[in-house]
Amino acid sequence: MLLLTTTRDALLAPLQSVAGIVEKRHTLPILSNVLIEKHGDQLTMLATDIEIQIRTTTGGHIGGEDAAITVGARKLQDILRALPDSAEVSLTLDDKRLTLKAGRSRFQLQTLPAADYPRLSPPDGDSARLTIGQRTFKRQLAQVSYAMAQQDIRYYLNGLLLIADGGELRMVATDGHRLAYAASALEAPFAAQGGTRTEAILPRKTVLELARQLADNDDPLEILLAGNQAVFRFGPIELVTKLIDGKFPDYERVIPQAHPNLVSFARQPLLAALQRAAILTTDKFRGVRMVLEDGVLKIVSTNAEQEEAQDELEIDYHGDKLDIGFNVTYLLDVLNNLSSDTIDWHFNDGNSSVLITLPGNDQFKYVVMPMRI
Repeated sequence: MLLLTTTRDALLAPLQSVAGIVEKRHTLPILSNVLIEKHGDQLTMLATDIEIQIRTTTGGHIGGEDAAITVGARKLQDILRALPDSAEVSLTLDDKRLTLKAGRSRFQLQTLPAADYPRLSPPDGDSARLTIGQRTFKRQLAQVSYAMAQQDIRYYLNGLLLIADGGELRMVATDGHRLAYAASALEAPFAAQGGTRTEAILPRKTVLELARQLADNDDPLEILLAGNQAVFRFGPIELVTKLIDGKFPDYERVIPQAHPNLVSFARQPLLAALQRAAILTTDKFRGVRMVLEDGVLKIVSTNAEQEEAQDELEIDYHGDKLDIGFNVTYLLDVLNNLSSDTIDWHFNDGNSSVLITLPGNDQFKYVVMPMRI
C-alpha cells in the first residue's frame, strides 16, 4: 500500500522537529518510534517520551492512501540524512513493514501499531493563554536556562519557573548556587482565571527543546497553561509538556536589594580574561579569585600542580580592596549568554553574593554565591 511520494527534505524536516525528544533507550520499545499519520495530502508526525510530546503537520505530499503507523525515529532519520538532498522518496506499507525507496536505494523497517502509541491529551479548558514573539521568548530562555539544576534531589530546581503577571512574562532558574532572572513584555495583557498571575515550572528537557526549536524571528508563540500541563504552539509545531509539581524558592528574597558597591565591566574583555584563567582550573575545582583594587581587577587561578594564571583588567574602581572567589563556570555562563557590551557588578563584601545586572535595565538579574578558595 503506497502511503506517499515526496522529496527527502519534505520528510526529513518534520522528522527532525519531533525526533529530538526520542530517547535512545526506553523501557517501552514503542517510545523509540515516531507516529506517522497520513490523511489526504497532510502528513502528521508525533513523538513522545510520556513527559513531553511534539507534533508537526505538513502538506503537499503526493498520492497514497490514508494510514497511521509507527517506525523507529532514529533509523528513519539516519536513512533520510544519508540520501541525496534532491532524492525523491516513496513510503509503502505492507505486512507491518515500511518500505522506503529512493532511486536505487531500498530500506525495509519494522513498524508497531499506531493504536498502541501513547499520547498526551491537550489540557481541557484553558486556564491561561498568552502570546509572545518567538525571538523574545528564545532570548529570554537563553538568559536564564543555564542556571537550571541538573539531576538535583530538589526536583523543582531541575526546571525553569515561568510567571505570567499582567503585561509581563518572567523566567527564573536556580541550582542553589546561582540564580538567573529575566523579564519581557507580553504582546497583550495577560489575565488568568481567578487573577492576573499564574506560575508554572517547566522541566529541563522542555526548556532545552524549546530553545532548540524556536525561530529567531517575531512570529507568534502561543502558550497555554492548564492544570499540570503546558502547550506551546509555533509555526506547524505543537509541544505539550507535563509541568513539575513543586514549590519554587522565593527568588525575590535571594536577589540583593541594597549592595552598596558598584563597578562596571566591559563584557567581552572580562569574558576573555576569565576564559584564560579557566584554562588552569580542573573539573574538580573550578575556582578563580577576583581581586578588586584601585583601578584594576586581578583574576587569579591555581591548581593542584601549583600552576597559576593571572590576568589584569583596568577598571573604574576606587573603593576598598575586595578579594572574592567564584566558580568560573558560573561567570562564563552568564557572560556567554548576554549581548550587552557592559555589565554592572553590585557587591558588598567577600562573603556576600554578587548581583550582576545590565546598565539601565531592570529586566535581567543574576545572583552568584562566592566560594572559598
